[in-house]
Amino acid sequence: MPLVTPLGATVLAFLAATGRLAIFAAEALLACVRPPYHWRQIGRQMIEIGYFSLPVVGLTALFTGMVLALQSYTGFARFNAEGAIANLVVLSMTRELGPVLAGLMVAGRIGAAMAAELGTMRVTEQIDALTTLSTNPMQYLVAPRVIAAVVTMPLLVLVADVIGVMGGWIIANGKLDFNSFSYLQNTISFIQASDVISGLVKAAVFGFLIALLGCYMGYNSDRGAQGVGRATTNAVVTSSILILVFDYLLTEAFFAS
Repeated sequence: MPLVTPLGATVLAFLAATGRLAIFAAEALLACVRPPYHWRQIGRQMIEIGYFSLPVVGLTALFTGMVLALQSYTGFARFNAEGAIANLVVLSMTRELGPVLAGLMVAGRIGAAMAAELGTMRVTEQIDALTTLSTNPMQYLVAPRVIAAVVTMPLLVLVADVIGVMGGWIIANGKLDFNSFSYLQNTISFIQASDVISGLVKAAVFGFLIALLGCYMGYNSDRGAQGVGRATTNAVVTSSILILVFDYLLTEAFFAS
């Protein structure tokens, strides 16, 4: 039994943490649909999540598209299928790499910032002060971040898709001696609305996960600087893992048939 006891304790702790996260997610969703709405907070978070994340997301998408074009050329050249490079780049960016890489970049930047900000507010008892002033912390702190992330992430991913395809076009046209018109024509004729929509749906789900985990870890942070640091690390790691898990689940739901 010495091996069963620690295993059982770990499973129970995991189930308890999952239950607390599920309750927090339900409360966050209720706060998002229940007035009052703090529009100034929502606008500030949209600028923080969307506008200030554009450089890192854009650079990631640009070089990802470039690498995709180079790597696919070395593989497709063995089968005389170089013409499929445009199809591969646009399909990979819109379905998978655009949403996933943008989600991971935003999780590292915004998820950590949310956890650190709310964790500091918890340590300095500012969240308790909001409750004392009859202000619901879920509506004032959590709901604006969740709404902003869900709305902004699809816009970020849409920009990332365009920049990633442009990166592939730059390499194909400037380095691989492709015909620019033929490359763009293949890209436009191959892409379908379902490919783009599936990526945008993934982006909205990833935005919800990033904001939820960042707020949850910060909101329930332990006291002290170590507690805030631990909450920040847990927010980034957990949201990154859940992004990959939900990417598979959503891909299965969209394209399994």
